[in-house]
Amino acid sequence: MQYMKPAFRNVSPYRYVFSRSLNPNPLLLLSPFRRPETFYLSPPVSCFSSSMAVPPSSLEKQFDAFRVQLEQSGTLRDRIRSVVSEIESSTRLIYATLLLVHQSGPSPGLLEKARSQVNVLKEQYKKLAEVLGGSPGQYHRYHGDWRSETQTVVSMLTFMHWLETGSLLDHKEAEEKLGLSSDFGLDVEDYLTGVCFMSNELPRYVVNQVTAGDYDCPRKVLKFLTDLHAAFRMLNLRNDFLRKKFDGMKYDLRKVEEVYYDVKIRGLTPNGEPVGDLEIKESKDNL
Repeated sequence: MQYMKPAFRNVSPYRYVFSRSLNPNPLLLLSPFRRPETFYLSPPVSCFSSSMAVPPSSLEKQFDAFRVQLEQSGTLRDRIRSVVSEIESSTRLIYATLLLVHQSGPSPGLLEKARSQVNVLKEQYKKLAEVLGGSPGQYHRYHGDWRSETQTVVSMLTFMHWLETGSLLDHKEAEEKLGLSSDFGLDVEDYLTGVCFMSNELPRYVVNQVTAGDYDCPRKVLKFLTDLHAAFRMLNLRNDFLRKKFDGMKYDLRKVEEVYYDVKIRGLTPNGEPVGDLEIKESKDNL
């Protein structure tokens, strides 16, 4: 047996190797004395063709233009916000003045002090129009930066106008007070929202006036709010912020109605005397 070992020294178990044969079965049982063939894989090919790739220079040029546009927009927005901050400051001064109306009534001195700030607002809106004038056609893009402040301004103007005249300030008259034009005008929804804000002040004003002895004030405010609410009912409002503010107007109207009915039931007259006392006084005068 020791002489048979050299004969089987190079014998190894059969193994499977890949072949280039046309045999559909790629695995063939080969002799251990046959040298297996070696295969080399080609490098992977990209799925993107060189013609489909965007040249780096064109891509950089596009995003560089985006960068310039964003920087210009940010600079313009900062200038707008600076002017809007001034408008907000003037509005606070007007509101602080009108708060005194609930205590002492609409005295000429208070209204004159509030009107002086309206002239300041007019100059500030003029400055805002000049800032936006350098970017024509961008009114609605940046309108949100001063929308809330403008609605508050309109509520102040309409309240002051009602204290002076007892009527509603028209949209055109509000534009004239602020020095606005067709190029930079007062948005209709901002005007309507400001009017809704103004109605929120009337119930408090009525209660304070009745406390001060003005028993005819509820009747005047009730007539004004009734007409105003009926006018708003003509509008087909969407379910948005303006619609919610209009829905709040009916609660203001209800509060004024309650005050008016309470004064009516108590029989109080505009001069502060009950109806019964007034009839006795008139009968004595006739005697």
